[in-house]
Amino acid sequence: MASPELELQGAIVARLKADSAVMAQANGIYDQPPDTAFATPKEGYVTIGEAQTLRDDASCINGGTSFLTLHAWSRKVGFPAVKLLADAVVESLHLAPITLQTNRLISIMHRQTRVFRDPDGLTSHAAIDFVARTEKPIA
Repeated sequence: MASPELELQGAIVARLKADSAVMAQANGIYDQPPDTAFATPKEGYVTIGEAQTLRDDASCINGGTSFLTLHAWSRKVGFPAVKLLADAVVESLHLAPITLQTNRLISIMHRQTRVFRDPDGLTSHAAIDFVARTEKPIA
């Protein structure tokens, strides 16, 4: 049995890689991006970011809430490209009917997106936050 965070990561990566709107703008979906992640012509990618799970068990269910952050990155001039990529990620995942192996996803919802320029002055960055509720029946 896997943790909800690990199962969610695998399902999210698979869903985003299969989404043509996301992949039309991103060179890939990465846990650890390669040196070629900013390759042209897309000049952008998505990474799996931070996660935190808070337990919320009931008498017959192990449950919890996971807070997940994804990051979109772009080296195209200005904010438009990273905003388009972040929006494609949100559209792909918000309220998505994702199936997990051992846990059951109750819901995944977009909470907020923050867009800013990285300190290098070249990279536009979007931090995309989701909240997911999961449960696993007690055997």
